[in-house]
Amino acid sequence: MLTSPPGGSDIYRVDEVLARTFQMLFSNLARSGFILGVISYMTPAFLTLILPLSGMYIYIQRYYLRTSRELKRLDSVSRSPVYAHFQESLGGISTIRAYRQQDRFEHENEWRVDANLRAYFPAISANRWLALRLEFIGAIVILAAAGFAVISVSSGSGLRSGWVGLAMSYALQITTSLNWIVRQSVEVETNIVSVERVLEYARLPSEAPEIIHRNRPPVSWPSRGEVEFVNYSARYRDGLDLVLKNVNLDIKSHEKIGVVGRTGAGKSSLTLALFRIIEADTGHINLDGLNTSSIGLLDLRRRLSIIPQDAALFEGTIRDNLDPGHVHDDTELWSVLGRCYSSIPPPSF
Repeated sequence: MLTSPPGGSDIYRVDEVLARTFQMLFSNLARSGFILGVISYMTPAFLTLILPLSGMYIYIQRYYLRTSRELKRLDSVSRSPVYAHFQESLGGISTIRAYRQQDRFEHENEWRVDANLRAYFPAISANRWLALRLEFIGAIVILAAAGFAVISVSSGSGLRSGWVGLAMSYALQITTSLNWIVRQSVEVETNIVSVERVLEYARLPSEAPEIIHRNRPPVSWPSRGEVEFVNYSARYRDGLDLVLKNVNLDIKSHEKIGVVGRTGAGKSSLTLALFRIIEADTGHINLDGLNTSSIGLLDLRRRLSIIPQDAALFEGTIRDNLDPGHVHDDTELWSVLGRCYSSIPPPSF
């Protein structure tokens, strides 16, 4: 189950990091295969070592991948509390100073950093462990290529010195290629989680259609503002408990209704249901006599307005925040602003 929706970092990994990682992985695989092919062509006896070296390499790679994946997980899990605590400290720095709790928060931050380092240092040690063994395999390849070349030249097989130099120059590059193959394999396994998150999020059921052409409300709808909940029940997701249970409510035109209740009673859920952010489990909502479940979401949400509890401005101009769809002209916007606060002066051009 998707615990949180994918963010910009997940999309960045899918679009850029994974493509670059796969490109480096495949290029190093091709380079390593070409190097082994050149050495085997120059000295056919080298073929006898390919299978044992490949088995050793695959064993080391799989062992490192399993260990690196778990260490990466531990590092990520222990790093999040460091960022969270630092953010909390910045947000409440005035309170911390007022109660003289600087030392306690410093010790807490140091403890969290130490906990993260306990997971980070083993990752560095595993990295060095891998580098040592890959260097050893690379040294075996170089030694075997040089030894077989010397034997071939001394036995009069006709192997030229230039071919020996070519094989040795390529053999010197095998260590770097093997090292990058393992590291890029780890990168692929680490970043493929972003693909899984994006795919899982893409498979979630979508909202209802924005417009139902065969059933569109009148242009003047809603004109009275009568709201009626008829045996309405709703839940936030299939399998969860109902947050609204058999609500029957009739609000007449021009009535001002206040909904009062404790936290979790369903006050905000009524508003979400009105905008169809959560869909009905049973029952329906009538707005001026029209069943809101029978029309498209765009037709419904464009006709309703809400003043949120927390004021928020999106990036852009004030006009973009007032009219995100750019469907009203400046005269209408100034008229609305004037009704909200009569002391706003008219525009001067």
